Amino acid sequence: MQENSDTATLAKKITLEPNDSRRLAALVGPVDQNIKHLERRLGVSIRNRGNEFQLSGIPNAVQAAEALLHQLYRETVDRDAIEPDFVHLFLQQAGLDVLIAQNADGDAQGGEQTVPVVVMSDADRSAEATADVGELVIRTPKKSIKPRGGNQLGYCRAIRKNDINFGIGPAGTGKTYLAVACAVEALESQQVSRILLVRPAVEAGEKLGFLPGDLAQKIDPYLRPLYDALYEMLGVERVNKYIERNIIEVAPLAYMRGRTLNNAFIILDESQNTTVAQMKMFLTRIGFGSTAVVTGDITQIDLPRGEASGLINVRDVLARIAGIEFTHFGSKDVVRHPLVQKIVDAYESFNGQDNDRQNIDGQKMGRRDDERRGRGRG
Repeated sequence: MQENSDTATLAKKITLEPNDSRRLAALVGPVDQNIKHLERRLGVSIRNRGNEFQLSGIPNAVQAAEALLHQLYRETVDRDAIEPDFVHLFLQQAGLDVLIAQNADGDAQGGEQTVPVVVMSDADRSAEATADVGELVIRTPKKSIKPRGGNQLGYCRAIRKNDINFGIGPAGTGKTYLAVACAVEALESQQVSRILLVRPAVEAGEKLGFLPGDLAQKIDPYLRPLYDALYEMLGVERVNKYIERNIIEVAPLAYMRGRTLNNAFIILDESQNTTVAQMKMFLTRIGFGSTAVVTGDITQIDLPRGEASGLINVRDVLARIAGIEFTHFGSKDVVRHPLVQKIVDAYESFNGQDNDRQNIDGQKMGRRDDERRGRGRG
């Protein structure tokens, strides 16, 4: 056991006895699913070879992980598999869920110190990611995809680490494409059993009138970028077969109410066009073993005037909740034609100047109104 006092981290090696391959497989879960779940919830790193486990992280989190691994391993005596929902309930019953959710300044019941929630800034995440940008590759049946730059790498790592992720930024930054790639990888490695593609039914500034078909068919053209990405990564035949078997499902946002989505990878695209109520409804559909990625561009909101965007609202509401991560992309992350980056910068600059002009005009109008009222009194 090693402890680093400078960084307040602890590295500890434990051995689970007896060395039973069936029980160990049940403990770690398919593709180490249960281990990854514990890592996310406890904020520790867990590596194992056979029945030997290497734990590292904040001391009290490592101690909690050690106790939990021993308890879960005992459960495998009578269980053929340990499901993610069982791990979740086990955390709650053990009182660790409350411990994890609180920050380092508070005290848990019984006077024990809590496990701190680490919140990384975008700059920290980008700097950390850039240091080893070549290490992460998303593997799909038709192609392998490497993130470009620190923000994209941080985004992909966040998707692998957290249950709910937000990718916010302008067009061409790869936020939707990478989300689809991560979804395909998770499906092919059996981490999830299906993919859901969700989009709000809001017209992009054009009145298209009546479109043929039911709501799912009406929204189908809007999801074409997601289909194009799926075709690249899986091939047309496999995508069509998965859609027929509902392994890949197109779900208009209006159809999500009342559902609970377990063992699914859910992508909500164009989320800037959700209302506050719709965003809350979507996020509360997520069940055990699921990952949700929400993408959007807050500069391209097509909601009726006066309607607040759920994407803008959710940044303030969920900013500091552990297990939810926001990645913000900028013009420097655009991976389309070089002119696209210049166009994004130009619009941002123009909109900033336009807002300044509106503020100045408003101040001038306010002074003129004051002068008129003053003359009226005279």
